[in-house]
Amino acid sequence: MRQGETLDYDANVTKLNSTVAHLKISAVEKRGASAGNGIWHLQAFAHTENPYRMVFELDDQFDSYSDADSMTSVQYEMHLSERGQKVESVQRMLTSMQDPVPTAGSAVRVPPGTRDPLGMLEYLRGVDWSHTPEVHSPAFDGRKLYDVRAAYLGKAPGIQVPAGTFNTAKIEIHVFDNGQEMKDAHFLLYLTSDSTRLPVLMEAVLPVATARVELTKPTDSR
Repeated sequence: MRQGETLDYDANVTKLNSTVAHLKISAVEKRGASAGNGIWHLQAFAHTENPYRMVFELDDQFDSYSDADSMTSVQYEMHLSERGQKVESVQRMLTSMQDPVPTAGSAVRVPPGTRDPLGMLEYLRGVDWSHTPEVHSPAFDGRKLYDVRAAYLGKAPGIQVPAGTFNTAKIEIHVFDNGQEMKDAHFLLYLTSDSTRLPVLMEAVLPVATARVELTKPTDSR
């Protein structure tokens, strides 16, 4: 991940013949690096595409502020606009009873090592999967705390997405709620085998279909 990196994705469902939504993930900036590891500001946008906007109009923005070394979450924001309903949520992550409660926004107490969804994606990109078969992490999605377990399944060459054809590492992700695996939250993540470890494909294996999020265009600020 580099400052200014932007990844564009199209989301579709196997039973549909067109793009359902467009997603964008950006590494906006790294703050305060001179004073330590610093904080990454990560940002994601999601918009439904026509004709599906007539059924479910969605224009969401997510902001993650995560420790640059561990990608653990410091603050997670959701700015949601769905079917005309708007939700603004700014939550500070508190990992100790001694952490001060912020005067603005709200706070949630989480176990040390908790990551938000954007920080979790970048954390998984940073794992050396050739030497690490599995990782565990608490995750907070803005509403609830889960346990995430990701395991390396092996090499997956020749993965085709709109951005091109890539040799990848295949990662399987399971989500647990209070110790019970969520059967509708089983994911596959494909990271390029080079040093960038670009997430070129994400699949959500649902009971009735598979949702695919495919990289359409990576942009690097270099």
